[in-house]
Amino acid sequence: MNFLRRRLAGSPEYARVAPFAIFVALTMLQGKLGDDSRYWLYLLKTLVGAWLIWEMRPFVREMRWAISWEALVVGAAIFGIWVGLDGLYPRLNEAETVWNPGKRFGEGSAMAWLFVLVRIAGSSIVVPPLEEVVYRSFLYRMLVKTDFQAMPLGQFHALSFVVTSAIFGLMHPDRWAAGILCGLAYQWLVIRKGRLGDAMTAHALTNFLLGIWVVWKGAWSFW
Repeated sequence: MNFLRRRLAGSPEYARVAPFAIFVALTMLQGKLGDDSRYWLYLLKTLVGAWLIWEMRPFVREMRWAISWEALVVGAAIFGIWVGLDGLYPRLNEAETVWNPGKRFGEGSAMAWLFVLVRIAGSSIVVPPLEEVVYRSFLYRMLVKTDFQAMPLGQFHALSFVVTSAIFGLMHPDRWAAGILCGLAYQWLVIRKGRLGDAMTAHALTNFLLGIWVVWKGAWSFW
């Protein structure tokens, strides 16, 4: 633990990228250790992700939640875009297996609801800080200045604005077009407000609404 804290404290890049990389590595293991591992590994990575956020918080000053009307509007709008555009453009790949704990553990079972709630909590509370720090704070500025902290969060740079959003979208290959629009909207929020917290809130609201939609409509393919 002390080793991790020293690394986080000693490198601004490490403090922003390493926690995200660990989270992604755990994501890639989901389903690789048996069918049930896509569920229990999600639980594990959510707990690990929450711990990593706690550890990196003193060293990533911009990672602070903020609420504004712009954040709420953007969060709700991106949810609408994510759902509304589904099926209107070709996917770059298809999910191998739909994430459906009810089908796996029994509809209405305690285990199924546990993993549903973990998924909603993880995507709404843990994912937004980790992703926003990497994409909207680190990558956006690093593409402009090697000393990325010298670049204000509110500074607009057209090429980085587009490239960062494109990379973010392509990291969601099954819904890449919606992902690009999502990246543009969240980055716009950071630039407009000059801080990261509004994008974190918008991202959290989008994911929370999507989670409610998935459960309400049984639209498991979104997960």
